[in-house]
Amino acid sequence: MPSRAKPRLSMLMNQLPYTDNSSLGSSVPLADFVVPPDTDEEVPIVPLAELPNMSEVPPATPPSTSTATTPGTTPTTANGTTAVVKPRTTTSDDNSIFSVLYSAGKKIAIVGGIYLVGYMGWSVAWLIAPVILSVARDQMAKTSQKKREIAKASALASEKDVILARIDELPAWVYFPDVERAEWLNKILKQVWPNANHFARTLVKETIEPNVALALSQYKMNGFRFDRIILGTIPPRIGGVKIYDKNVDRNEIIMDLDLFYASDCDINFYLGGMKGGIKDFQIHGWVRVVMKPLIRSMPLVGGLQIFFLNNPNIDFNLVGVIDFMDMPGLSDLLRRIIVEQIGNVMVLPNKLPISLSEEVSAVSLKMPEPEGLLRIHVVEAKNLMKKDISVLGKGKSDPYAIINVGAQEFRTQIIDNNVNPKWDYWCEAPVFIEMGQWVDMQLMDSDDSKKDERLGRASIDISSVIKKGVLDTWLTLEEAKHGDLHVRLQWYKLTADPNDLQQILLETQLLRVTTMSSAVLSVFIDSARHLKQARSNSKPDPYLVCSVNKQKKQTAMILRDDSPVWEQGFTFLVTNPDNECLNVKIYDQKTGNDIGQYTYTLSTLLKQFNMEVIQQPFQLQKSGPESKLYMSLSLRILKAGEIDKESEAALEQVAALARSSSVKTPDATVAAFQAVKDTQANSKRLSAESPITEEEPVNAAAVIPASASLEKPISEVVSTVLTHRMPESTSSAGEHGLGRIQLSIIYSAQRQKLDVTIHKIMHIPLRDPSNIPDPYVKLYLLPGRSKESKRKTATIKDNCNPTYDASFEYLISIAELRHTELEVTVCTHKGFLSSGSPIIGMRKISLDDSDITTPAGLKSWFDLQPENKHE
Repeated sequence: MPSRAKPRLSMLMNQLPYTDNSSLGSSVPLADFVVPPDTDEEVPIVPLAELPNMSEVPPATPPSTSTATTPGTTPTTANGTTAVVKPRTTTSDDNSIFSVLYSAGKKIAIVGGIYLVGYMGWSVAWLIAPVILSVARDQMAKTSQKKREIAKASALASEKDVILARIDELPAWVYFPDVERAEWLNKILKQVWPNANHFARTLVKETIEPNVALALSQYKMNGFRFDRIILGTIPPRIGGVKIYDKNVDRNEIIMDLDLFYASDCDINFYLGGMKGGIKDFQIHGWVRVVMKPLIRSMPLVGGLQIFFLNNPNIDFNLVGVIDFMDMPGLSDLLRRIIVEQIGNVMVLPNKLPISLSEEVSAVSLKMPEPEGLLRIHVVEAKNLMKKDISVLGKGKSDPYAIINVGAQEFRTQIIDNNVNPKWDYWCEAPVFIEMGQWVDMQLMDSDDSKKDERLGRASIDISSVIKKGVLDTWLTLEEAKHGDLHVRLQWYKLTADPNDLQQILLETQLLRVTTMSSAVLSVFIDSARHLKQARSNSKPDPYLVCSVNKQKKQTAMILRDDSPVWEQGFTFLVTNPDNECLNVKIYDQKTGNDIGQYTYTLSTLLKQFNMEVIQQPFQLQKSGPESKLYMSLSLRILKAGEIDKESEAALEQVAALARSSSVKTPDATVAAFQAVKDTQANSKRLSAESPITEEEPVNAAAVIPASASLEKPISEVVSTVLTHRMPESTSSAGEHGLGRIQLSIIYSAQRQKLDVTIHKIMHIPLRDPSNIPDPYVKLYLLPGRSKESKRKTATIKDNCNPTYDASFEYLISIAELRHTELEVTVCTHKGFLSSGSPIIGMRKISLDDSDITTPAGLKSWFDLQPENKHE
C-alpha cells in the first residue's frame, strides 16, 4: 500500500457505514475469516446420529426453534445428537458423449504425435516444446479466470466488503485527496442500468459491429455479426470522482470517473459459419465526462463528451467454437480487433458525443478540437534484457518499441540481435486533452515462432512536456530487470495566424526528414444531399472517404439513404498547406462505385477568416446536379511552445562547445550559430509516418537558419553562407606527403545526429606506376572503435584522386560528442609501400569543435598522417 494512503486508512474505516449481515441482501463477501482450531485442545469424537425407528413418532419441534442452520455451525437433531449432512451429488459433464469423444480424440492426437515424431526421427524438442506451451497456456487461463471471478464478486459486494477483502486495492478516493467517493452514483447506476442496457446494446450493434466486420474483412474473414447482446445485471462501478475547477473554460464542466466494469454479459456472434461468444467482459480505466456547452435553458447542459483518456485495461473470455478449436492466431486476432475497435469509439482522440439540447449544433459538440501536437523522437535504448535463446545459452533480443498516445499507436522498426538498439524513430500525435494524458512506451522482443515478449515499459505525463516545452531524457524501464530508453519530446501549440507558416517550413530544412507536418487540419463531415443512385430503383448505401496525402479516414455506412447524415470529425497532419489538398469521395458499399467526389485546395483555407469554414455546402463532382456535401474545415499552424529554463540549459550545451573551442570562429559563422541556437527550441521536427524516410543529403552550405531568414531575404542568407565554402581542390599533398582528404562534418542538436560526408581525396602518392592504389575510406568513433561505429565507402579502382561524396550518420548526444573523436583511415586493397600495409594514411578529428554545431558545419581539407598502431 502506498505510504500516502496510510494516514487515510483509519479515517476510511470510520467513514464506512456499518452494515448488518441481515441487510446485505444479495451482497456476496469475497472471503470469510476462519479461526484455525487449537491443536493443543483435545477434539471430542462426535457420534453419528442413530437412524430413527420408522414406528416411532418424532417429537414435535417448538415453533420458536429455527430449522435453518447458520454458517459455521453443526446441525443437530431433535434429541441433541449431531447429524451428518451429506452433500447433494451433481451429475458430471464428463459422462456426456461430447466429453468422451473429446477425451478420446485428445489421447489419439497425443499418441499419434508421439508416433509421428519417432517415425520421422525428429528431435525430442518437438515433443517437449508443445507440452511446455500447453501447460503455460492452461496456467494463464486459470489465472485469468480467477481474476475474473474475483472482479465479478467485487462488483456484487458492498464497498465495505471490497475494502476489507482487498485492502491492497483501495478505491481511487483513498489514494488521491482530490478524488471524492461516489457510492451515491453507484446506487443511481444500479437503478438505471436496465435502461442503459438498451443504449449500450444499440451502441455495440451500430458502431462496434460494422468496424469489427470491416477490420476482419481485411484478413479475408467475412460475415461477422453479433447475434445476441445481453450485458447482464451487474452495473459499472465508480471508484471515485474528480471535478476540475481550475484552468477550465467557464462554458464547460469536466469530471473524471474511475470506472470499473466486471459484467456477467452473454454476447454471441457469428464469423462466417462459426459461432462464438464473449463472456466475463471487464474494463477498467479513467473516463472523462465533459459537459459542454452550458446553456440558459433546461437541461442547462447542451451535450456530453465521454471518452477514456488513455487505453483502459480490457479483458474478456472467448467461448464457443472459436475458442474450442483454438485455431492458431484466430482467437488472438479477434481479441485484438475487438479491443482496437472499442478504443476507436471511446479512447482519445475518439469521443462519444451525446447531444442533450436542440439549441447546440453538432459541429460544436463533434468537431475535433486539438490543443496541440506532441512530437516524439525515440532515439535509442541500452542494456536491454536478452530474451532469445541460442545454442550457447542466452542470446540477444530483436527489440522494437510501441508508442501509444491514447488510441494513437506507432511502432519503430525492429533491430535484430541487439540489446543496445538505435532506432532514430520520429512520430507525432495530436493532443486533444492536456490534463491527464500519458505517452506510453512498450519495448518488445520480436519473435516469429512465438508471441513477442515484453522487454519493459515507460511512460511520460504529457503535461510535464507542455510545461517544459522540450523534454530530453533517459527513462528507466519498468517491469524489467534492467534497461533504459532515450526519448526526446517537444510540444507544439496551434495558432490561427498564417504568417507563422513560413517560419515552421524553414525550420524543417534543418532536419531533412520528409513528411513532417507544419499544420493540423480538422474536418467535420456533416451530411450529403441528393446523391445519385448507384443501382436502378434502389437508394445507395453510402460511406465517405477523405484523405490528405497518404492519410485516409472513413465514415460509417448509412443504409438505403441518398441524403445521409454522418456527423463525424477527423484530424489530418498537413506537411505544407500551400501545395496539398483534401480529397473527398463517396462510395456505395454494395457496388463499390464512386457516387460523388470533391477536392478542396488547402491554400484557399489560409485566406479564410480564422482559417476555417463552418457548415458550408460544396457541389459534388461526378454526381447529380443537386448533389451537395456539407462539411466544416479548420486549419491550425504549428508553433513551438515556450521552453523553460531547465530545458533551455540543455540546449546551452551547444553554446558551451563554441566557448570551449580554441579555434577562432569567423563573425559570420558566429552569427549563423547564434541564429540556429535561437531556433533550436522551436525546430524539433518529427515524421508522421513509420518508419521515416530521409531525403538525399543536401549541401551543408545551403542550409538556412530559420531565424536568420526572418531578418534577411532568403537569397541574401544563402549568399552569405556560400561565401565561406571551402575550395573544391587543393594543390598540396599535405605535410607528410600522403595526400589530403576533404570532409564535411555537421551535428544537428535537434536530431542528435552527426553527419559525416567524405567528398574526395587528392594527391595520394604513387610509389609504383605499375601498382596504382584502389583506395577506400573507413570511419570509427573513438574511444572504443566499436563495430557499430564502423562506416566504409566503396572502393575506387586505380585512382590517386578518388571522389566519393558518400554520407554517413551517427546517432550521438551532445554530452557524448564533446568527448568523441572521429578516426578517418584511407586504405587500399593493394599493398602500400614496402611493408605491404593496406593503410595509406589516417587522421583523428576531435568533435569538440564549434564549427561542427553550426548550420554550415565544418567543411575542410585535412592532411593525412602516417599510420598509428591501435592501442
